[in-house]
Amino acid sequence: MRGLVIFGAGLVVAGLVATVWVRGAATGDAGGNARVPDLARGAAIYAEACAVCHGADLEGQADWRSPGPDGRLPAPPHDATGHTWHHPDRVLLDITMRGTAAVVGGSYESNMPGFGEDYSEDDLRDVLDWIKTQWPERERAYQAQVTARDETAR
Repeated sequence: MRGLVIFGAGLVVAGLVATVWVRGAATGDAGGNARVPDLARGAAIYAEACAVCHGADLEGQADWRSPGPDGRLPAPPHDATGHTWHHPDRVLLDITMRGTAAVVGGSYESNMPGFGEDYSEDDLRDVLDWIKTQWPERERAYQAQVTARDETAR
C-alpha cells in the first residue's frame, strides 16, 4: 500500500512538472529552443528573496488588502487566496523584474522592489513557475488562459 501511495505522489509531481514544462516551452526563443523551468531553483530563490514578505507558504502579510500606516499595501499572498493567478505571465515577470511602483507608474508607492538586478530573467521565471505549481488546478488553468489571451493580444 505504501508503495502505491509513493507511486501516486510521484505521478502527481511528474504531472505538475510536465504542466509547467509545457507552459515554459511556450516561452522558447525564436529558434525554437524551449526554456525548461528549474523548479528547485525557483523554490530556493523564493525562499531567499520572496518569503520574507510573501510568506514561506505563500500566505502573504496580514490585512494585505488594506494600506498600512505608511499608506502602502502589505505583500499579497501568492497562493490561491491572493490575486497573483489573475495576471498574465508578462505582468508578473515585469513586476518581479522592475518592482510594482515602476510597473504601475505615476505616484504609486510600493514596498515591492524589482529583483532584475539581483536575479536573471530565467531565475525569476523559475520562481513564477514554482509558485504556479503551488496553486490548485483551477487557478493554474485560469492563469494559463489569461496568459494565452495576453500573448495573443500582443
